[in-house]
Amino acid sequence: MIEFPELQPGEDVRVSASAFVLYTECPERAAAHFRGIYGPDTRASFSGGLAHRVFARHLDHGEIKPDEFEQACREEIGASNLNYKVAALGLKPSALGRVIEEVGLLYERFKKLPDEGYEASEVSFEFEPAPGVTLIGRIDAVFDEESGHRLVDWKTGALGEAAVQLGFYSMLWALDRGELPGRVEAMSVATGERFAEVPTRRGVEETIGRVAGMINALRASWATRAGVPRRGGPWCRYCPVLDGCHEGAAAVEVSG
Repeated sequence: MIEFPELQPGEDVRVSASAFVLYTECPERAAAHFRGIYGPDTRASFSGGLAHRVFARHLDHGEIKPDEFEQACREEIGASNLNYKVAALGLKPSALGRVIEEVGLLYERFKKLPDEGYEASEVSFEFEPAPGVTLIGRIDAVFDEESGHRLVDWKTGALGEAAVQLGFYSMLWALDRGELPGRVEAMSVATGERFAEVPTRRGVEETIGRVAGMINALRASWATRAGVPRRGGPWCRYCPVLDGCHEGAAAVEVSG
């Protein structure tokens, strides 16, 4: 049985895969996330969110006919928080139409992917390793295969660094289900790039140690009002707390 180590007491905290990824990139950026400081919504994130809804609809209900695709997209927007983002992004009908066209191109690629063993889409997890600590995550798709469950994270842009996010999902699955997933995989529907690995007990335990370290460091900083480290990198360009950050400014200057 895989167990979580004892944690430093402190404020309640909910840790998601995205927050963990932020922390591995730059602890201060993650700390800002926990303070409710987020980056602005973007057209790309809206398009990606809609594509994920369309992918899940396809897996759950079957192929969407071409003459029904636009209506299906509008239904998915209306049934989710994407509806609020239309106004926030100032998407006019013509711009929204172009987004739907772009998602349609992604969907044409997605339809060609095999779906044997499909079990569920957008599977949400919550696990409490200690009082006041909740680990949360949502896995895009789960497939039941001979080697075990395969967890898939769809990407609608470049694949990027997927290992940290997949490691978090492997940990969350193992803690919640009491077993390792057979395989975890990230795939870019846009480019066809794929990253996959077979989770191991040692890898899950290492991720648990990193997540525990993150929680302890954040709780300590909140208790003492001390800061956490800043780390420059390509993510700084869109950081909501870039102003006054020397590391971030240097990283943005280097990356152009």
